[in-house]
Amino acid sequence: MEKFHRNERLAVLMKTLCDSPGETFTLGSFADMFGSAKSTISEDIDIVQNLLEKFDLGSIESIAGSMGGIRFVPGYRKEKVKSILDSLCQELSNSQRILPGGYLYMLDIIYDPKKISEIGYIFAGHFFKREIDCVITVETKGIPLAFATAKQLGVPLVIARHNSEATDGPSVNINYVSGSSKKIQTMVLPMRALKGYSRLLFIDDFMKGGGTAKGIIDMVREFECEVVGIGVVIETLEPSKKLVDDYVSLLTLNIVDTEEKLIDVRPSKEWM
Repeated sequence: MEKFHRNERLAVLMKTLCDSPGETFTLGSFADMFGSAKSTISEDIDIVQNLLEKFDLGSIESIAGSMGGIRFVPGYRKEKVKSILDSLCQELSNSQRILPGGYLYMLDIIYDPKKISEIGYIFAGHFFKREIDCVITVETKGIPLAFATAKQLGVPLVIARHNSEATDGPSVNINYVSGSSKKIQTMVLPMRALKGYSRLLFIDDFMKGGGTAKGIIDMVREFECEVVGIGVVIETLEPSKKLVDDYVSLLTLNIVDTEEKLIDVRPSKEWM
């Protein structure tokens, strides 16, 4: 078998682990891949771990036992998260983003692959320890955010719709009340979308009253599943009492003043 130099092994190890977050690899599998001793691979892993920590790219976790091994855990340190969120706040504070009705334009951020990848990485690092089986969101603006988060967690993505499609097959429909407008809306999820007893992470771009998150919680109960985490990019300061309690927001929108052309958005308390 061809012999590999250490720098070659390190490059492959780094990419393999970072491309498969949460997946467990044994030292034996890498030893067979490179034709090297397990002790050599163990030294390589230590180097990779040091590099990941040095450049704040995540970490490697050891799993004990006969079925154990190592796995890559995504996530930034709090200082880097704060820097990313400060940059987002500065960008979102541009008065030209104010839309009629006091809404905030943010589609350019939602559809920016680099920014969304960073946001997904933040969410993945925060919720990784909750042993997520699946990320769930509601069409449409939450999809890029949820997809990026699912990718960094190494789990599937499920999308709830507002209307059923013929290609969905049999579906579960529920009505839920918007937390802000108090309007009744519909949510649809194909019956084959979820496996029973899955642990779900709900990701969305915006939360005002929390009605959508509450609707997702009620919806997945029909599948005997549980929402074990909720992450949103922006929450509004008002109403202060949401329909859900256990959630994490990255930014808090304090005010959008259409007359004064003022936007006050800041990192949420979680990250201060």
